[in-house]
Amino acid sequence: MKYETVGRVLEIWRYPVKSMRGESLQVADIDSLGLNGDRGWAVKDNNSGEIKGAKRFPDLMQCSAKYLSEPTASMVPPADILFPDGSTIRTDSEGVSQKISDYLKTEVTLFPRLSEANEEHYKRKEELSEDMIRQMLGLGKDEPLPDLSVFPADKLEEINEFATPKGTYFDAYPIHLLTTSWLRELSKHSPDSSFERDRFRPNIVVETDSSGLAELNWCDKSLHIGDTEFACEIPTIRCSMTTHSTGTLPRDINVLRTIANKTGRNVGVYANVSEKGKISVGDDVKVSIS
Repeated sequence: MKYETVGRVLEIWRYPVKSMRGESLQVADIDSLGLNGDRGWAVKDNNSGEIKGAKRFPDLMQCSAKYLSEPTASMVPPADILFPDGSTIRTDSEGVSQKISDYLKTEVTLFPRLSEANEEHYKRKEELSEDMIRQMLGLGKDEPLPDLSVFPADKLEEINEFATPKGTYFDAYPIHLLTTSWLRELSKHSPDSSFERDRFRPNIVVETDSSGLAELNWCDKSLHIGDTEFACEIPTIRCSMTTHSTGTLPRDINVLRTIANKTGRNVGVYANVSEKGKISVGDDVKVSIS
């Protein structure tokens, strides 16, 4: 297979707790579930009995988490959670679920990633109705739904049955890539908004000299980074999370409006892992050309 270099790894990000801010890495081990420890913990809404993230609890995006030791492919260690008021708690502390519940003002339980054999843990308890999809994506009643046909049939079936894919706390795929060119393109269309990496929660930020929506050209191709191989699958459909405040970024509904109007509600691409290995900041990013 032949490749051409399309950029280099600018940043690597891992998110110990689903929907919380993550930690920057210089080097990352990649397994079939992506970066070791990525989305290793998540909250379950006690009312619905379903795993939920910032689409339901946007205040999670004001918290951050950092592992206390390095995770492996088979082990998710405890992490420290930092709240906006400066207080911290370990994810394995006895009172962690109550502290998060008090912060969110609703009852939740924090769980580590469980085996995919525990299907009931991952099951969707609420019907994925059109109204719910609109709420998740921040769509008004008169706005068209995005083209969900980009998802393979088996992935759509999985998303309908499970809140997150079994054995993971991802929304759909284990790797999310984003280029600096896509962020530059969005900024052209809405210069008063901040299109920063924090809003989009990628695993790998690729610096590229390309223009426009560079990663769209990677779909259905292989990416070679370090000694790993990724299969780029589909564009990443964006939801209401992009509008919420996170870190120093303010709430901004124009972010999602711009994405909807100019890039078909997409920012970045999803990928699966074809070859496990290691990636580092500065690695060349190469895309297959034959």
